[in-house]
Amino acid sequence: MEDLLWAGAHAQARALSAGQVTAPELLEAVLRRAETVNPTVNAFRVLYADAARTAAVDAQRRLDAGERTPLLGVPIAVKDDTDVAGGLTTKGGRPQSPPAEQDSAVVAKLRAAGALIVGHTLTPEQCLWPFTETLAYGATRNPWNLDYTPGGSSGGSASAIAAGIVGAATGSDGGGSIRMPASATGIFGVKTSRDLVDVTPWTGTWSGLSVIGPLGRTVADTAAMLDVIAEDGGTYGDAVTADPGTLRIALSWRTPLGPTPMNPRWKRAVVDTADRLRDLGHRVTVADPALGTGPSTQFLIRYLRGVAQDVAKLPNPKWLESRTRKVAALGRRIPDSTLRWAHAGEAPLRRVMEEFFTRFDVILQPSWTRRPTRIGQFHGSGLTATYTGVTHRIPYFPTWNVLGNPVAALPVGRDEAGMPIGVQLIGPDRSERLLLSLSGQYERAHPWVDRRPDL
Repeated sequence: MEDLLWAGAHAQARALSAGQVTAPELLEAVLRRAETVNPTVNAFRVLYADAARTAAVDAQRRLDAGERTPLLGVPIAVKDDTDVAGGLTTKGGRPQSPPAEQDSAVVAKLRAAGALIVGHTLTPEQCLWPFTETLAYGATRNPWNLDYTPGGSSGGSASAIAAGIVGAATGSDGGGSIRMPASATGIFGVKTSRDLVDVTPWTGTWSGLSVIGPLGRTVADTAAMLDVIAEDGGTYGDAVTADPGTLRIALSWRTPLGPTPMNPRWKRAVVDTADRLRDLGHRVTVADPALGTGPSTQFLIRYLRGVAQDVAKLPNPKWLESRTRKVAALGRRIPDSTLRWAHAGEAPLRRVMEEFFTRFDVILQPSWTRRPTRIGQFHGSGLTATYTGVTHRIPYFPTWNVLGNPVAALPVGRDEAGMPIGVQLIGPDRSERLLLSLSGQYERAHPWVDRRPDL
C-alpha cells in the first residue's frame, strides 16, 4: 500500500479499476499517512475524513458496478481558496465567512467523477506570497528539507503530494502559485489557460490573472485531473503518451525585470534540460519574445487591485495580517484609469506572442532563480522588505498570468543539497495537450516519481 501512496493519482485509479485495492482501503491509507506526516509538514488545514469515508463507500459501489472515470475512488486534496460544501474557506487567514453552502465548480466536478475530497490544504493569507506561512496556521514545510518553504501559494497542496499523502491536488495560480511550489517540491503542475477551468464562485480573479489547475506526482496525474475539471471535454490523458513530434523550442532567459542574477546550479539545470530535449529530437534555440517590461508593470497593477477588491469583500479586514492589509491599501490607491490601461496593454503583448508562436512551438524558461526561502525568513518583515526579498527569486512566473498562456512546471533536477529544481514549459493558448505530450515524453526519459523525501 505504501508504494501505491507514492505512485500518484493515475496509478491509484488504475489499481482501483483493476480491483487491486478498494476505495475505502486506499482512503484509510491516505488518512493514516496524513496522521503520521501532516504534523511535520503542515500541509492540511483540515481533513474531511468522515465525509471522505462516506464518499469512498459510494465510489466503491460505482466501481463494483463497472463504472470507470479518471479519478473514481481517488483521494484528492483541495487548496483552501476553493469552496468545499460544509467546510470553511479561509485563504490562509482567520475565517470570515460561514461554511460553504455548496461546492465550487471544480469540487463539484471532482465529486461527480468519484474523487474523494480529503481536506483543505494551506495557503499564505489571501494567496499573496511565494511561501506558505501564516500567523493563523503556522508554516507549511518542504518535505525535501523542513527548513525551507514548499513555495506558495499552493504550498499546502504541493507539500501534501511531495510528502506522499495524496497523489494529486487542486491549486490556483495568479502569479506563479502552481508553478512555484511544484518546482520547489519536485512534482508536476499545470497553470491552465485562462477560462479553461471554471472558477465559480470566484469573482474578479485578480483582474483575470488567476486560474485553477492541477498538481500531481506525475504528468498523468495532472492529465487525469484535467480530464475531469477542464471545460472542453477531456482527452488530456491520451496526450501524455502521444508523440509530440519534433518541436521548435525557444530557450528564453529574459525577464520583464531585466537581467536577473541566477544561482549557477539552477541555471545549469535549465541548460541541461535544453540538452535533454535536444536528445529527444527537438530543436532548441535561444530566443526571447520582445515583451519588454510591460508584463511586469501590468501584473503589479492588476495584482494589487485584485487583492484590494478581495479584501473589500471581507466583513473583518482588520483581522488580516498587517502585511496583507498594506498590499490591499496599495491596491486601493490605483485608479480605475490605470487599471484600464493595464488591461489594454495585454492585447499588444498577446499579438507579440502570437507572432512568436508562429516560429516556435514551446518556450523553455527557468522557474525559480534559486532555492526557495527558509521558513521564517520573512516573519515579521514589512511589505517592502518582503517584496524586495522575493521578487528576484520569481521574475519568470507572472508574465504568463498577464497573457493567460498555459504553463507546465516540470521537475528536472536537484541542487547540491538535494532540493528539487524545476523549469517552465510555455505554450500558446489552449496548448495543454501539447505541453502534456512533451512533458510525458521527458518524464519517460527522465522519471522522477520514484524519488521520495526522507520523512
